[in-house]
Amino acid sequence: MTPPRGRTWGRRGRTPVVQVRGRGSGRVSMAGMTCYKPGERSRMFYAVREYNGRKDQPKGFGWRDFRDLLIRARIQLGGPIVLVWDNVRIHLTAPLREFIAANADWLTVFQLPSYSPDLNPQEGIWSLVKRDIGNLAAANLAQITRAVKRRLKQIQYRPDLVDGCLAGTGLVMDG
Repeated sequence: MTPPRGRTWGRRGRTPVVQVRGRGSGRVSMAGMTCYKPGERSRMFYAVREYNGRKDQPKGFGWRDFRDLLIRARIQLGGPIVLVWDNVRIHLTAPLREFIAANADWLTVFQLPSYSPDLNPQEGIWSLVKRDIGNLAAANLAQITRAVKRRLKQIQYRPDLVDGCLAGTGLVMDG
């Protein structure tokens, strides 16, 4: 729960200081996809997972979570999906590759180069979320999770922000 650095206003001559505990009490993981179709508004699908450090709790997202996110997107979009993925290790696992091969009729996957966050529009979304919670002084992990979900929901209803993240990559869509 070490907070990201942020700037804020304070009284002249007094630096505002927010005290936080130094021990980590968990993490908030986010997975998402931005969807673009010429002539239609941009869409975003996401999932948020909170990890409290319990033994039986997964630390992050597994291949089934990504599979479920893809299925949810297909149901809501109602058509084939062309997926452009970064090379996160979980995206390259055998069960996920088998799922992609089994659903090749509606799912086409292209891999981005090894390390290219500048080509991934979803990185722009994560940047917007992190910028928003930069000055949050959360007392517990649940407050951070609520703030992240609230900001993602706000972005989800602003297709101009999602379009801006695509424009920030410099990629163009051929319609």
